[in-house]
Amino acid sequence: MRPATPSHTATLVALYRAIESSRAEAVRLFDDPFAPDFLDWRFWCALQLYRLPLVGTALPWGLVDGHWGGARGTVAVRTRYIDDFLGAALRDGVDQIVILGAGFDCRAYRTAGIDRARVFEVDHPATQARKKAIVIRRLGAVPAHVTLVPIDFTAQTLDAVMRDAGHRTNARTFFICEGVTHYLSAPATDVLFRYFAQAAAGSRMVFTYIHRQILDGSATFAGAANTLATVRRAGEPYTFGFDPAELPGYVAERGLHLVEDVDAAAYRERYLRPRGRQDEPLAEFQRAALVCRPAAGA
Repeated sequence: MRPATPSHTATLVALYRAIESSRAEAVRLFDDPFAPDFLDWRFWCALQLYRLPLVGTALPWGLVDGHWGGARGTVAVRTRYIDDFLGAALRDGVDQIVILGAGFDCRAYRTAGIDRARVFEVDHPATQARKKAIVIRRLGAVPAHVTLVPIDFTAQTLDAVMRDAGHRTNARTFFICEGVTHYLSAPATDVLFRYFAQAAAGSRMVFTYIHRQILDGSATFAGAANTLATVRRAGEPYTFGFDPAELPGYVAERGLHLVEDVDAAAYRERYLRPRGRQDEPLAEFQRAALVCRPAAGA
């Protein structure tokens, strides 16, 4: 059972985003000025060390990354990947943004033009309560374009809470599902995709996932065993993954179309190599994909 405390991994992701945002503008992938606000004292101290001239580049960052197997780099590239598609959706005039398992994601507050759409942040009440308090402290109030949607998946259903929150299934929507599916069961993941399949034609969803073979042991990825052990110790074990070869069929069975599916190699070529960062470690078992809700008969 998930603890009634803010997610530990959400805080770790905030640290990784804060570190990336502290890089020089010419090489960083994004700027999240809110990320440091979510750090506990240990992570805050780590961030301050990183920011010190000379010290940050000399630090043995294995002490920060622990046993996560390239997670810091993967958080950075996947954040930029999702930011790119979110920006495209906003330029295309999307009506709604739904952020599933929002954690300490602050796209609703840092993305230019997002206030023209309605944003729904869906997450566990404990994590969301901490986020709400920090957003209010930083901005004075939760912005009018943002609706916080707390959900306990053991007692509530996604369609019910979204309907009650005012989400319209007939409005074109961009869904973000970052760092979520690997904590769900197969049935819960199916519910999520089938909910998205009810969205208006032209809606899109970007989601991240882990390769299923790290769970069944049929393949070996660098750092995967340590990562699995670390999330178990944190009380947030990985429980579900996709086989990339089966993903097109999985989404097609639910009336959806797979636009693209990217791996660590694609991340490197798209984001790291142009900035001279191609040698940075990434989690090879973590991937991201974009799916769309096609028009009827398409």
